[in-house]
Amino acid sequence: MISRKFPKVLYGGDYNPEQFPKDIWDEDMRLFQLAGIDIATVNVFSWALNQPDEHTYQFDWLDEVLNKLHENGVYACMGTSTAAHPAWMARKYPDILTVTADGKKRKFGKRHNSCPHSPTYRHYATAMARKLAERYRDHPAVLLWHVSNEIGNRCYCERCEQGFREWLKKRYGTLEELNRAWYTRFWSHTFYDWDEIVLPSNLSEGMGGGSDQTAFQGITLDFYRFNSDSWLDCYLLEANAIKEVIPDAMVTTNFQGNGTYKPLDYFKWAPHLDVAALDIYPENHTPESYMALRYDLMRGIKDGAPFMLMEQTPSVINWKTVNPQKRPDVMRLRSYQAIARGAESIMFFQLRRSLGAYEKFHGAVIDHVGHEHTRIFRECAELGQELKQLGSVLLDARQPSKVGILFDWNNWWAVELGGGPSAHLKYLDQVQHYYDAFYDSRIPVDVIHEQSDFSQYEIIIAPLLYMVKPGMAEKLEQFAKQGGTFVTTFYSGIVNESDLVTAGGYPGELRKLLGIWVEEIDAMFPDQRNTMVLNAPLGALSGEHPCSLVCEVVHPEGAETVAVFGSDYYQGSPALTRNRFGEGEAWYAATQPSREFIRSWMRRLCEEKQIKPLLDVPAGVEVTKREKDGVSYVFILNHTEKPQMIALGTGRYEDLLTGRSLSGDQELAPKKVMLLQLTSESK
Repeated sequence: MISRKFPKVLYGGDYNPEQFPKDIWDEDMRLFQLAGIDIATVNVFSWALNQPDEHTYQFDWLDEVLNKLHENGVYACMGTSTAAHPAWMARKYPDILTVTADGKKRKFGKRHNSCPHSPTYRHYATAMARKLAERYRDHPAVLLWHVSNEIGNRCYCERCEQGFREWLKKRYGTLEELNRAWYTRFWSHTFYDWDEIVLPSNLSEGMGGGSDQTAFQGITLDFYRFNSDSWLDCYLLEANAIKEVIPDAMVTTNFQGNGTYKPLDYFKWAPHLDVAALDIYPENHTPESYMALRYDLMRGIKDGAPFMLMEQTPSVINWKTVNPQKRPDVMRLRSYQAIARGAESIMFFQLRRSLGAYEKFHGAVIDHVGHEHTRIFRECAELGQELKQLGSVLLDARQPSKVGILFDWNNWWAVELGGGPSAHLKYLDQVQHYYDAFYDSRIPVDVIHEQSDFSQYEIIIAPLLYMVKPGMAEKLEQFAKQGGTFVTTFYSGIVNESDLVTAGGYPGELRKLLGIWVEEIDAMFPDQRNTMVLNAPLGALSGEHPCSLVCEVVHPEGAETVAVFGSDYYQGSPALTRNRFGEGEAWYAATQPSREFIRSWMRRLCEEKQIKPLLDVPAGVEVTKREKDGVSYVFILNHTEKPQMIALGTGRYEDLLTGRSLSGDQELAPKKVMLLQLTSESK
């Protein structure tokens, strides 16, 4: 557990002193003290500085930085500096440069420009990680190690192509098995030699409709798996080099893409991370539930363990068409949202604002003016003081939940590889729709994976379970037999793990569990609507409700029809079904219901399982709970622009952020937070 090494919720961010004159480093330390900064991520993009040629390593500058951090009570998160290779390396060893999906060899530039199968990259990245570990193995400032940065580009060079063939040999063993899995008798694709296989790029299987549009979904799906595995191999080369020198080193890397980065299968990476970490950069108008889902996913990849928020901005991002400032109190509010859902660090990119190049206008704790007399610095310092006062009280606290939402990168890839009913059908959107129903109802959710222990949940939701992997149908059947409630949606149970259609009728292996047969899948244009007409009230629901995106023609095979379609040629056929299965049940939505319908429907399922909201609070107020050693910590966050009344009841609570004792009705100001610990129950 990370708290064995973390003294408190860590507070800091990326620090790049090498970009500035040394005569301001002491001023940085003074400002860090004022802001409550206790961790700095260093050496992330310093490969060229550390290694000016293939034989020379120079770390004197880094020695000085680490010593200065330690003298001022600041820990270091040690980057391995391998996120962008030096120019000399690209010139001398061009194998390190990536090739695009259009077959173009890149030149040196930007970052994420290294090939994961380049012998040069693998050799020198591993050597750099080992050199750093040997030099700083006993340095008291170094708390954890940060491999590379936001890993995960795709390369289409000949070395990757050969690596793909070797990966396929291990996966399939024989060409006969590969041809079967890829359905290669279609379009005369049968392979008779491993060397006939090429990468699925825009020069081969691409259909010209974007990177995910492909003629052979099975080939591209395997390439996505291979690419994720390839970068995991690169991560492990560095991580293992560090651990060979420092066996108990805590090693991680930061996931990009706001916590849902499509090219990497986080669940496969998770066992190799000592702690999960993400970067998140929501815009001002990003819904709070969007961020909440990503935090719950980050907690879920390591089965409920706390995670690190490695990067966010304290103020402004710099890469959108319009880049507004975060409004007052929003940085603090969103930081506590992360902590409420399992974060044990709050870290920024960046601590001091760069003076040049692409990120010079990206937000920072210390602005270009260089002093503490700014709104952003004051807000950061106030949060730093609060986290110092909280100390270690929240470390290792977990979020209890009886609801799990099943998430799968392979399923995500497969759903969007083309050829389905609609290009508007997006996996993350469907997961978010169902997640929002619980978020809006203040009912905690775990984001789970195929290997999770299903028995600890009362309800499992699997939106768009298009791909059913071996053993999954049986595992879900067992869950329902033992009393669980399972929910899935249209376009589920269609294919196996090779993206081959399961013959015998949709929803394939889920047909027995769901008690239905799906004859047709009818896609709707974005402005089209149908209705779901309930046969009888469902909790607070009755009558007609709008639906969209997809309508399926469903035939019950034992399932009860709960709602039917209101129009079109399938008028009167099932739109929502429930199948009793053992001691439990399985639900199927043959369309996309409205947000309001899903929320009321999920609320009803929770009531049947006696799963209650954490608190009854106004719209726009988020509630979460973490538990540790029998003590509950309740976070209440007002995301609205108005004061909100919070009914706490007759129990007495201590607000750990203010020290006040609270009970009854309490007003929570706009963009403010309560962190409550129950001190006495009502009589």
